[in-house]
Amino acid sequence: MEEVENKPVILKGYVDILPNESDMEIKVSEIKLKAPKGSGAFLVKNLYLSCDPYMRGCMRKIQAANYLFPPFVPGQALEGFGVSKVIDSDDPDFKPGDVVSGFTGWEEYNLIHKTEYIVSSKGFLLLLLLLFNTGMPGFTAYAGFFEICSPKKGEYVLVSAASGAVGQLVGQLAKLHGCSVVGSAGTSQKVDHLKNKLGFDEAFNYKEEPNLDAALKRFMISF
Repeated sequence: MEEVENKPVILKGYVDILPNESDMEIKVSEIKLKAPKGSGAFLVKNLYLSCDPYMRGCMRKIQAANYLFPPFVPGQALEGFGVSKVIDSDDPDFKPGDVVSGFTGWEEYNLIHKTEYIVSSKGFLLLLLLLFNTGMPGFTAYAGFFEICSPKKGEYVLVSAASGAVGQLVGQLAKLHGCSVVGSAGTSQKVDHLKNKLGFDEAFNYKEEPNLDAALKRFMISF
């Protein structure tokens, strides 16, 4: 039975206010690429993981009474929504090769026992799974860009608050659609993130631009 390296992101301890990188660690381990017989579980390789604001609440030991998600367990991998590919299965509803979306561990490979929050790709486009995985920001970005904005390939698209949950998705959808994309954000770090991580053609710090019209003309001419 083949064993491979796995890299779960472990929560070291509960967080009081804001999480820091030091509150988490990667622990390399070994995992068998086989779902145990009789477990009713299936093994997946995670393709995409979503980092969402609610996860900060899950890192706290004491939560509001109406909080929807249980707290994470220190010493175990973080959990969140993701898109994954089934590697092996002991569940007849999930076959090797299926692409699924739902709750999974923050690690390369994850053995999933709870299937009530898992959606299979059977009969669906992977795009729909990705939109499901991004939640309300994903649907807002998709509907706003394609249904309301409806730009044509080759047109310029300006995205304000471009580093936010919706804005960064709008920018990436615009690039996939063949548009030239300019984003505005409030710090130089966010501008760098838009250009070097998210693929925006240009980005600028609106706090440093006294004349928005002049800024837009300058960045659009630079294409």
